[in-house]
Amino acid sequence: MLSGEVKGMPGGNNKKGKLLYLERFLREYTDQDHPATMEQILSWLEENEIQAERKSIYEDLAFLRDAGVDVQSVRMGRSTGYYLGRRDFELSELKLLVDAVQSSKFITENKSLSLISRLEKLGSMHQAKQLRRQVWVRGRIKSMNESVFKNVDRINAAIEGNRQILFRYFTWDRAKNRVFRRDGRRYSVSPWALLLDDENYYLLAWEDGQMKHFRVDKMVEIRVSDCPREGREAFRRLNMASYTDSHFGMFSGESSAVRLLFDNSLAGVAIDQFGRDAILIPYDETHFTVTVNVAVNAQLFGWLAGLGDRVRILAPQTAVDGMKALLGSILSVYGQEE
Repeated sequence: MLSGEVKGMPGGNNKKGKLLYLERFLREYTDQDHPATMEQILSWLEENEIQAERKSIYEDLAFLRDAGVDVQSVRMGRSTGYYLGRRDFELSELKLLVDAVQSSKFITENKSLSLISRLEKLGSMHQAKQLRRQVWVRGRIKSMNESVFKNVDRINAAIEGNRQILFRYFTWDRAKNRVFRRDGRRYSVSPWALLLDDENYYLLAWEDGQMKHFRVDKMVEIRVSDCPREGREAFRRLNMASYTDSHFGMFSGESSAVRLLFDNSLAGVAIDQFGRDAILIPYDETHFTVTVNVAVNAQLFGWLAGLGDRVRILAPQTAVDGMKALLGSILSVYGQEE
Protein backbone atom coordinates (compact mmCIF):
# COMPACT_ATOMS: atom_id res chain seq x y z
CA MET A 1 0.00 0.00 0.00
CA LEU A 2 1.24 3.47 -0.81
CA SER A 3 2.03 5.54 2.25
CA GLY A 4 3.82 8.68 3.26
CA GLU A 5 2.59 11.66 5.20
CA VAL A 6 2.65 15.04 3.50
CA LYS A 7 3.28 17.88 5.92
CA GLY A 8 2.56 21.56 5.65
CA MET A 9 -0.86 21.33 4.02
CA PRO A 10 -4.29 21.88 5.56
CA GLY A 11 -6.11 18.74 6.59
CA GLY A 12 -9.76 17.97 7.20
CA ASN A 13 -12.37 18.31 4.47
CA ASN A 14 -11.04 21.55 3.08
CA LYS A 15 -11.65 21.20 -0.69
CA LYS A 16 -8.58 23.20 -1.72
CA GLY A 17 -6.42 21.18 0.64
CA LYS A 18 -7.82 17.95 -0.82
CA LEU A 19 -7.02 19.10 -4.34
CA LEU A 20 -3.44 19.87 -3.36
CA TYR A 21 -3.09 16.48 -1.70
CA LEU A 22 -4.56 14.70 -4.71
CA GLU A 23 -2.27 16.50 -7.19
CA ARG A 24 0.74 15.76 -5.02
CA PHE A 25 -0.22 12.10 -4.73
CA LEU A 26 -0.42 11.76 -8.49
CA ARG A 27 2.89 13.59 -8.94
CA GLU A 28 4.87 11.66 -6.33
CA TYR A 29 3.38 8.17 -6.46
CA THR A 30 2.16 7.56 -9.99
CA ASP A 31 3.46 7.41 -13.53
CA GLN A 32 2.57 5.57 -16.73
CA ASP A 33 3.97 2.30 -15.40
CA HIS A 34 2.51 2.75 -11.91
CA PRO A 35 -1.12 3.91 -12.02
CA ALA A 36 -3.09 4.01 -8.75
CA THR A 37 -6.58 2.68 -8.21
CA MET A 38 -9.35 4.70 -6.58
CA GLU A 39 -9.00 2.51 -3.49
CA GLN A 40 -5.30 3.39 -3.20
CA ILE A 41 -6.05 7.09 -3.63
CA LEU A 42 -8.75 7.08 -0.95
CA SER A 43 -6.58 5.02 1.42
CA TRP A 44 -3.65 7.42 1.07
CA LEU A 45 -5.86 10.46 1.61
CA GLU A 46 -7.31 8.84 4.73
CA GLU A 47 -3.80 8.16 6.07
CA ASN A 48 -3.18 11.87 5.71
CA GLU A 49 -6.42 12.77 7.52
CA ILE A 50 -8.31 13.77 4.39
CA GLN A 51 -11.84 12.39 4.31
CA ALA A 52 -13.23 12.00 0.79
CA GLU A 53 -15.88 10.10 -1.09
CA ARG A 54 -15.31 8.33 -4.35
CA LYS A 55 -17.64 10.72 -6.22
CA SER A 56 -15.78 13.80 -4.98
CA ILE A 57 -12.46 12.33 -6.16
CA TYR A 58 -13.88 11.83 -9.64
CA GLU A 59 -14.91 15.48 -9.62
CA ASP A 60 -11.49 16.56 -8.35
CA LEU A 61 -9.71 14.57 -11.06
CA ALA A 62 -11.89 16.25 -13.68
CA PHE A 63 -11.13 19.65 -12.14
CA LEU A 64 -7.39 18.96 -12.27
CA ARG A 65 -7.66 18.00 -15.95
CA ASP A 66 -9.53 21.23 -16.70
CA ALA A 67 -6.78 23.13 -14.85
CA GLY A 68 -4.13 21.66 -17.16
CA VAL A 69 -2.89 18.74 -15.05
CA ASP A 70 -2.39 15.73 -17.34
CA VAL A 71 -4.40 13.16 -15.37
CA GLN A 72 -4.58 9.92 -17.35
CA SER A 73 -6.66 6.81 -16.73
CA VAL A 74 -6.12 3.21 -17.75
CA ARG A 75 -8.01 -0.04 -17.25
CA MET A 76 -6.47 -2.39 -14.66
CA GLY A 77 -8.50 -5.55 -14.83
CA ARG A 78 -11.89 -4.67 -13.33
CA SER A 79 -10.59 -1.40 -11.90
CA THR A 80 -9.40 1.92 -13.33
CA GLY A 81 -5.94 3.30 -12.62
CA TYR A 82 -4.99 6.96 -12.57
CA TYR A 83 -1.61 8.52 -13.09
CA LEU A 84 0.11 11.79 -13.94
CA GLY A 85 1.07 11.73 -17.60
CA ARG A 86 2.93 14.73 -18.94
CA ARG A 87 5.55 16.21 -16.60
CA ASP A 88 7.99 19.08 -16.89
CA PHE A 89 10.73 16.53 -17.67
CA GLU A 90 10.55 13.08 -19.25
CA LEU A 91 12.37 10.26 -17.46
CA SER A 92 14.96 10.12 -20.26
CA GLU A 93 15.61 13.86 -19.80
CA LEU A 94 16.04 13.43 -16.04
CA LYS A 95 18.53 10.63 -16.66
CA LEU A 96 20.43 12.92 -19.02
CA LEU A 97 20.53 15.68 -16.39
CA VAL A 98 21.69 13.24 -13.70
CA ASP A 99 24.44 11.99 -16.02
CA ALA A 100 25.55 15.57 -16.69
CA VAL A 101 25.65 16.43 -12.99
CA GLN A 102 27.53 13.36 -11.85
CA SER A 103 30.07 13.50 -14.68
CA SER A 104 30.89 17.20 -14.23
CA LYS A 105 34.05 17.56 -12.22
CA PHE A 106 33.47 21.26 -11.51
CA ILE A 107 30.46 20.28 -9.36
CA THR A 108 31.55 19.04 -5.94
CA GLU A 109 30.48 15.66 -4.62
CA ASN A 110 28.15 17.13 -2.00
CA LYS A 111 26.57 19.51 -4.49
CA SER A 112 26.18 16.67 -7.02
CA LEU A 113 24.30 14.51 -4.54
CA SER A 114 22.15 17.47 -3.50
CA LEU A 115 21.25 18.34 -7.11
CA ILE A 116 20.49 14.73 -7.99
CA SER A 117 18.25 14.43 -4.93
CA ARG A 118 16.25 17.41 -6.17
CA LEU A 119 16.13 16.08 -9.72
CA GLU A 120 14.62 12.87 -8.34
CA LYS A 121 11.68 14.89 -7.02
CA LEU A 122 10.79 15.95 -10.56
CA GLY A 123 9.67 12.39 -11.26
CA SER A 124 7.58 9.87 -9.40
CA MET A 125 9.00 7.85 -6.50
CA HIS A 126 9.34 4.90 -8.89
CA GLN A 127 11.29 6.95 -11.43
CA ALA A 128 13.44 8.33 -8.62
CA LYS A 129 14.63 4.78 -7.89
CA GLN A 130 15.83 4.46 -11.49
CA LEU A 131 17.70 7.74 -11.21
CA ARG A 132 19.20 6.72 -7.88
CA ARG A 133 20.64 3.56 -9.39
CA GLN A 134 22.65 5.73 -11.77
CA VAL A 135 24.39 7.66 -8.99
CA TRP A 136 28.12 6.89 -8.93
CA VAL A 137 29.46 10.26 -7.84
CA ARG A 138 31.49 9.02 -4.89
CA GLY A 139 35.14 8.41 -5.65
CA ARG A 140 35.21 10.59 -8.77
CA ILE A 141 37.58 13.52 -9.02
CA LYS A 142 35.43 16.53 -8.16
CA SER A 143 36.07 20.20 -7.55
CA MET A 144 37.30 20.89 -4.02
CA ASN A 145 35.77 24.35 -3.83
CA GLU A 146 32.21 24.14 -2.48
CA SER A 147 31.71 27.87 -3.04
CA VAL A 148 31.94 27.72 -6.86
CA PHE A 149 28.18 28.25 -7.26
CA LYS A 150 28.16 31.23 -4.92
CA ASN A 151 31.14 32.59 -6.83
CA VAL A 152 29.22 32.31 -10.10
CA ASP A 153 26.25 34.13 -8.55
CA ARG A 154 28.43 36.98 -7.28
CA ILE A 155 30.19 37.31 -10.63
CA ASN A 156 26.88 37.39 -12.48
CA ALA A 157 25.61 40.04 -10.06
CA ALA A 158 28.68 42.17 -10.81
CA ILE A 159 28.25 41.72 -14.57
CA GLU A 160 24.57 42.67 -14.39
CA GLY A 161 25.39 45.65 -12.17
CA ASN A 162 28.32 46.76 -14.38
CA ARG A 163 30.71 46.63 -11.41
CA GLN A 164 34.25 45.41 -10.83
CA ILE A 165 35.03 42.63 -8.38
CA LEU A 166 37.74 42.01 -5.79
CA PHE A 167 39.02 38.54 -4.91
CA ARG A 168 42.01 36.48 -3.87
CA TYR A 169 43.38 33.81 -6.18
CA PHE A 170 45.17 30.63 -5.19
CA THR A 171 46.84 27.47 -6.43
CA TRP A 172 47.81 24.26 -4.60
CA ASP A 173 51.15 23.06 -3.28
CA ARG A 174 52.13 19.41 -2.98
CA ALA A 175 50.87 19.29 0.60
CA LYS A 176 47.43 20.26 -0.77
CA ASN A 177 47.61 23.66 0.91
CA ARG A 178 46.36 26.82 -0.75
CA VAL A 179 49.09 29.14 -1.98
CA PHE A 180 47.78 32.60 -2.77
CA ARG A 181 49.05 34.46 -5.82
CA ARG A 182 50.51 37.97 -5.46
CA ASP A 183 51.33 37.21 -1.83
CA GLY A 184 47.64 37.16 -1.00
CA ARG A 185 46.89 40.64 -2.34
CA ARG A 186 43.45 41.08 -3.84
CA TYR A 187 42.85 41.17 -7.56
CA SER A 188 40.65 43.97 -8.86
CA VAL A 189 39.18 43.14 -12.28
CA SER A 190 36.25 43.98 -14.55
CA PRO A 191 34.23 40.78 -15.16
CA TRP A 192 32.75 40.34 -18.63
CA ALA A 193 31.84 36.69 -19.16
CA LEU A 194 31.83 33.22 -17.66
CA LEU A 195 33.22 30.39 -19.79
CA LEU A 196 32.95 26.63 -19.36
CA ASP A 197 35.96 24.76 -20.74
CA ASP A 198 36.97 21.15 -20.02
CA GLU A 199 34.35 21.11 -17.21
CA ASN A 200 35.87 24.10 -15.42
CA TYR A 201 34.35 27.57 -15.03
CA TYR A 202 36.54 30.50 -16.05
CA LEU A 203 35.99 34.20 -15.59
CA LEU A 204 36.93 36.39 -18.54
CA ALA A 205 37.90 39.79 -17.13
CA TRP A 206 39.69 43.02 -18.02
CA GLU A 207 42.78 43.81 -15.93
CA ASP A 208 45.76 46.06 -16.52
CA GLY A 209 44.79 46.87 -20.10
CA GLN A 210 44.16 43.32 -21.33
CA MET A 211 41.69 40.46 -21.20
CA LYS A 212 42.61 37.65 -18.80
CA HIS A 213 40.88 34.56 -17.49
CA PHE A 214 40.72 33.03 -14.02
CA ARG A 215 39.54 29.63 -12.73
CA VAL A 216 36.38 30.37 -10.75
CA ASP A 217 36.90 27.52 -8.28
CA LYS A 218 40.26 29.08 -7.32
CA MET A 219 38.76 32.48 -6.54
CA VAL A 220 37.86 33.21 -2.92
CA GLU A 221 36.47 36.13 -0.93
CA ILE A 222 34.78 37.65 -3.98
CA ARG A 223 33.31 41.09 -3.37
CA VAL A 224 31.48 43.39 -5.76
CA SER A 225 33.06 46.85 -5.70
CA ASP A 226 31.53 50.25 -6.38
CA CYS A 227 33.82 50.86 -9.37
CA PRO A 228 32.28 50.60 -12.86
CA ARG A 229 33.72 48.02 -15.24
CA GLU A 230 36.43 48.81 -17.74
CA GLY A 231 37.36 47.16 -21.07
CA ARG A 232 33.94 47.31 -22.72
CA GLU A 233 35.31 48.06 -26.19
CA ALA A 234 37.88 45.25 -25.98
CA PHE A 235 35.18 42.78 -24.94
CA ARG A 236 32.88 43.96 -27.74
CA ARG A 237 35.62 43.20 -30.29
CA LEU A 238 36.39 39.80 -28.78
CA ASN A 239 35.22 36.68 -30.60
CA MET A 240 34.35 34.34 -27.71
CA ALA A 241 34.43 31.17 -29.78
CA SER A 242 37.85 32.01 -31.19
CA TYR A 243 39.14 32.94 -27.74
CA THR A 244 38.24 29.60 -26.16
CA ASP A 245 39.38 27.62 -29.21
CA SER A 246 42.77 29.32 -29.21
CA HIS A 247 43.54 28.69 -25.54
CA PHE A 248 44.30 25.02 -24.94
CA GLY A 249 43.04 24.16 -21.46
CA MET A 250 42.50 27.91 -21.02
CA PHE A 251 46.25 28.43 -20.48
CA SER A 252 47.58 31.81 -21.53
CA GLY A 253 50.18 32.46 -24.17
CA GLU A 254 51.05 34.72 -27.08
CA SER A 255 48.47 34.12 -29.81
CA SER A 256 49.87 33.50 -33.23
CA ALA A 257 48.87 32.07 -36.61
CA VAL A 258 50.32 28.57 -36.51
CA ARG A 259 50.55 26.38 -39.62
CA LEU A 260 50.29 22.67 -38.89
CA LEU A 261 50.95 19.67 -41.13
CA PHE A 262 48.67 16.69 -40.41
CA ASP A 263 48.54 13.14 -41.64
CA ASN A 264 45.27 12.54 -43.48
CA SER A 265 44.22 10.08 -40.78
CA LEU A 266 43.94 13.01 -38.35
CA ALA A 267 41.33 14.98 -40.32
CA GLY A 268 38.68 14.15 -37.71
CA VAL A 269 40.99 15.15 -34.87
CA ALA A 270 41.72 18.52 -36.49
CA ILE A 271 38.03 19.23 -37.10
CA ASP A 272 37.08 18.21 -33.55
CA GLN A 273 39.71 20.54 -32.11
CA PHE A 274 39.47 23.54 -34.43
CA GLY A 275 35.87 23.27 -35.64
CA ARG A 276 34.23 22.59 -38.99
CA ASP A 277 35.13 26.09 -40.17
CA ALA A 278 38.82 25.16 -40.11
CA ILE A 279 40.24 25.08 -43.66
CA LEU A 280 42.00 21.81 -44.47
CA ILE A 281 44.34 22.37 -47.43
CA PRO A 282 45.82 19.33 -49.25
CA TYR A 283 49.61 19.28 -48.94
CA ASP A 284 50.42 16.03 -50.74
CA GLU A 285 48.67 12.70 -51.19
CA THR A 286 48.96 11.79 -47.49
CA HIS A 287 48.96 15.14 -45.67
CA PHE A 288 47.01 18.38 -45.31
CA THR A 289 47.73 21.69 -43.58
CA VAL A 290 45.66 23.85 -41.22
CA THR A 291 46.46 27.40 -40.15
CA VAL A 292 44.91 28.40 -36.83
CA ASN A 293 45.24 31.29 -34.41
CA VAL A 294 46.20 29.73 -31.08
CA ALA A 295 48.02 30.61 -27.88
CA VAL A 296 51.50 29.19 -28.31
CA ASN A 297 52.28 27.49 -25.02
CA ALA A 298 53.23 24.17 -23.44
CA GLN A 299 49.62 22.96 -23.59
CA LEU A 300 49.56 23.34 -27.37
CA PHE A 301 52.89 21.53 -27.66
CA GLY A 302 51.68 18.79 -25.33
CA TRP A 303 48.55 18.24 -27.42
CA LEU A 304 50.64 18.01 -30.57
CA ALA A 305 53.12 15.64 -28.88
CA GLY A 306 50.22 13.35 -28.02
CA LEU A 307 49.57 12.92 -31.75
CA GLY A 308 53.11 11.65 -32.28
CA ASP A 309 54.81 11.84 -35.66
CA ARG A 310 51.56 12.36 -37.54
CA VAL A 311 51.61 16.12 -37.02
CA ARG A 312 54.31 18.78 -37.35
CA ILE A 313 54.52 22.55 -36.88
CA LEU A 314 55.52 24.26 -40.12
CA ALA A 315 55.41 27.90 -39.00
CA PRO A 316 56.16 30.24 -37.38
CA GLN A 317 59.75 29.36 -36.50
CA THR A 318 59.25 30.55 -32.92
CA ALA A 319 56.61 27.84 -32.45
CA VAL A 320 58.91 25.24 -34.04
CA ASP A 321 61.71 26.27 -31.69
CA GLY A 322 59.34 26.17 -28.72
CA MET A 323 58.27 22.62 -29.58
CA LYS A 324 61.91 21.52 -29.94
CA ALA A 325 62.79 23.10 -26.60
CA LEU A 326 59.94 21.32 -24.84
CA LEU A 327 60.80 17.95 -26.37
CA GLY A 328 64.45 18.49 -25.47
CA SER A 329 63.61 19.28 -21.86
CA ILE A 330 61.44 16.16 -21.65
CA LEU A 331 64.24 14.01 -23.08
CA SER A 332 66.67 15.48 -20.55
CA VAL A 333 64.41 14.35 -17.69
CA TYR A 334 64.86 10.78 -18.91
CA GLY A 335 68.61 11.21 -19.28
CA GLN A 336 68.63 11.14 -23.06
CA GLU A 337 70.34 13.40 -25.52
CA GLU A 338 68.29 15.32 -28.06
